[in-house]
Amino acid sequence: MDIFNKCYSFTDAKKAIEAGVYPYFHSLSSGQDTEVIMNGIRTIMIGSNNYLGLTSDERVKAAAIKAVEKYGTGCSGSRFLNGTLDLHLELEDRLGKFLHKEAVMTVSTGFQSNLAIISAIAGRNDYIICDRGNHASIYDGCRLSFAKLVKYNHNDMEDLERALQSVPENCGKIIITDGVFSMEGDVCNLPEMVRLKEKYGARIMVDDAHGLGMMGPTGRGTAEHYGLEDKVDLIVGTFSKSLASLGGFVAGDEAVIHYVRHVSRPFIFSASITPGNAASALEALNVLEQEPERVKRLWDNANYMKKGLLDLGLHLGNTTTPILPVMTYEDMRTFIIAKQLLLEGVYVNPVISPAVNPGEALLRTSYTATHTFEQLDYAISKFEKVFKAF
Repeated sequence: MDIFNKCYSFTDAKKAIEAGVYPYFHSLSSGQDTEVIMNGIRTIMIGSNNYLGLTSDERVKAAAIKAVEKYGTGCSGSRFLNGTLDLHLELEDRLGKFLHKEAVMTVSTGFQSNLAIISAIAGRNDYIICDRGNHASIYDGCRLSFAKLVKYNHNDMEDLERALQSVPENCGKIIITDGVFSMEGDVCNLPEMVRLKEKYGARIMVDDAHGLGMMGPTGRGTAEHYGLEDKVDLIVGTFSKSLASLGGFVAGDEAVIHYVRHVSRPFIFSASITPGNAASALEALNVLEQEPERVKRLWDNANYMKKGLLDLGLHLGNTTTPILPVMTYEDMRTFIIAKQLLLEGVYVNPVISPAVNPGEALLRTSYTATHTFEQLDYAISKFEKVFKAF
């Protein structure tokens, strides 16, 4: 048996290409902004995670350029050895203060952050209690650990309690959840999770990749949104969304972060964040702190678009955030509608199984603080035109 047989027999993507509805790997020849040049055509972008609109901010770009001029393009080593810059230390210190946590550890990517923390903190005699809707990086981190994994139904607190009751009392246990769920656009029930954490002696880790910059009056995330910052033990996040860069982090108690720094293989054996990425994330954090009104503008735009889509009779699932999933249900229908919208100059993300459950395909749309109502009106008009054909 040739190990490559699975590759030779994989035809799903080729069928979509032949049908002219393949929705992936579109080429951009411009920066990520509210409007982009995609496949050579000017397109309204309502499919990025650039929530605060900072990827094109002149201050953020200037900070990255200045860092490259001073430090070069890379660090040529891991943080453990020769790859720690004063920029990394400053970013970690500032993030800790911003998130009201004792310590922060930065990691090369957001995906890797979950691998780094979960594999280090969850051992052979421990239990991870995990929302079924959590991001793929969380599940890969669970696989990398030696802990036992117990899943509970998405945002179902009765099922979470059932899962906690199934765990032996004398074992370590940690509840892991997304703060904002990236496809559905709903938010974890953190108050009830905290109650169950305290009842059953567990810890809580929140992956706030999408919550940072979106949730809470100052954009500190899901814990700030609920007023429970002191009750969340670990916060994981990324720089690739609201902070307009690349990389990730984990924030928590100093003793926990110190331990993870010295035992986490994904952290120890990876090169550190590049100078440009560290500097741009730091400057984006500066802008967020100086201009918290960006968070309100993000929500104003999302609520404006939400009303427009609902007025068209479209179904948006259970979202309560600026992530608006337009339900399309069937895979091919999803691809065709996404293609038609793109031809009309509007980019959305087509999402099918396994990113969502079978039969729950959707168009994932998301918004930024820098969209204009004129751009959103244009997008709404194209949704109306395309959906009338279906």
